Amino acid sequence: MERAEVLKRVIGILTDAQDIRRAAEAGEGGGNGEAGEDGAGPPPTAGVATLLLNEMLPSIRVPADASPQQVAALVAEALGPALHTMVSGFSLAFTSLAMVHDSGRTDISSIGVLQELALEIEAGTYDEGP
Repeated sequence: MERAEVLKRVIGILTDAQDIRRAAEAGEGGGNGEAGEDGAGPPPTAGVATLLLNEMLPSIRVPADASPQQVAALVAEALGPALHTMVSGFSLAFTSLAMVHDSGRTDISSIGVLQELALEIEAGTYDEGP
């Protein structure tokens, strides 16, 4: 998955989280209305975070006779780059939101900041970098 796509997915996760929070604060529960396993609320859904992880994280093949150290090395090698890109995306989004907050701007909402960031990503602003 390309870096820009990961960054856009991170923005989607943050936007989705805000929608869930608003629904919970409004007393809606943020689900599809059906009871979960305990009957007390909506069932968990696979949301955008789960989809991102399923698409981003590679499959790892571990030989049956691999030592624990070999397994750790294989996992680190396979997951490291994907996790780095995802963490970088969350860091970029957090920094963008924090800068607007710290500057005292009241003319833009957090969703607006995320939308602007998504447009910058689409324009290629963040194609290069760690």
